[in-house]
Amino acid sequence: MTPARPHLVWDWNGTLLNDLDLVVTATNAAFASVGGPAVTADEHRVRFRRPIADYYAGVLGRAVDDAAFGELDRIFHDAYRSGLTTCALADDAAAAMAAWPGSQSLLSMWFHDELVPAVHSYGLTGRFARVDGLRATVGGDRKAGSLAEHLSGLGLDGRAVVLIGDSIDDADAAESVGGRAVLYTGGFTDAARLRDSGHPVADTLTEAVALAAALR
Repeated sequence: MTPARPHLVWDWNGTLLNDLDLVVTATNAAFASVGGPAVTADEHRVRFRRPIADYYAGVLGRAVDDAAFGELDRIFHDAYRSGLTTCALADDAAAAMAAWPGSQSLLSMWFHDELVPAVHSYGLTGRFARVDGLRATVGGDRKAGSLAEHLSGLGLDGRAVVLIGDSIDDADAAESVGGRAVLYTGGFTDAARLRDSGHPVADTLTEAVALAAALR
């Protein structure tokens, strides 16, 4: 049976890819470079938000301008790359993707030129109608604009779309194009924050797919 919203957009980091521990390690490398405090995974999940410069500023207790964020982002990504081979897909990622009855695509705020070969290395290239990452040299911004471009490339109206992701920003992006979101508690954001958002929330990706298929 085709869902009312037949296209599913997956988030990558913190959703299909289980990389929370690596992200926290890389974030702490960035903070340490400017004498900042270390955060635990739980603290990261409570405080993480986009734009990421705002998250960094909150932890560091001072403003983070574009130049400062660019350097922190570089340090983060250098540390992230060094540990990427340690990351696996979420436990039920394969089952969840197989359970979706419509079309699927992948949109990440990780750099496009690194995302595409990574997706291939996990054997997922043929799974998605389109794979898009960030086509910029510095990350950290909101997802809404990238989602609009992603759907334009697919020739899809946002009203046909459900996005499964792990952050409030994912839900904001989906709403910005007329879509819906299901939020996953296994990623970068504290479950209580996700539930407080009012969007459907799932503790597993297979549950998220089931919720997405039932959305109107």
